[in-house]
Amino acid sequence: MITEQQKQWMREAIALSSRNVDNGGGPFGAVIVKDDHIVACGVNRVTADNDPTAHAEVNAIRAAAKQLGTFDLSGCDIYTSCEPCPMCLSAIYWAHIDRIYYANTKYDAKAIDFDDLFIYDQLSLAPELRSIPSHRMLGDEAIATFDKWREKEDKIEY
Repeated sequence: MITEQQKQWMREAIALSSRNVDNGGGPFGAVIVKDDHIVACGVNRVTADNDPTAHAEVNAIRAAAKQLGTFDLSGCDIYTSCEPCPMCLSAIYWAHIDRIYYANTKYDAKAIDFDDLFIYDQLSLAPELRSIPSHRMLGDEAIATFDKWREKEDKIEY
């Protein structure tokens, strides 16, 4: 069941997205909530900052991690004005966020020319079949660093 408080947090994400359009950004906003308080917000600044990774969810995750002093956002929920794209969804999983709430769908985004459906399709293909050519090389040399990591006793796992 969705509570009135949860609706307010989503309305904040939607308001952020609307204000961001007025401020030269894309129509996406996100808030991260922990212990019933907003700990961070983010908006889409891809074109404003010339940063293709500056999506609302990624910016909110970066701000929350900094605010909370941890890369592990377990115990947090994210409210985002649109269903996360593959990059943002991956970032949410890497951050260990507990729940995702979204308003617009990826199909709504496609209708205004933010079409990330092709990326979902690309992910299901073998690397050599993707539209951006991928070529594995020097794996026999690079594996040494993975071995070094595996053997490191004082590593911080994530």
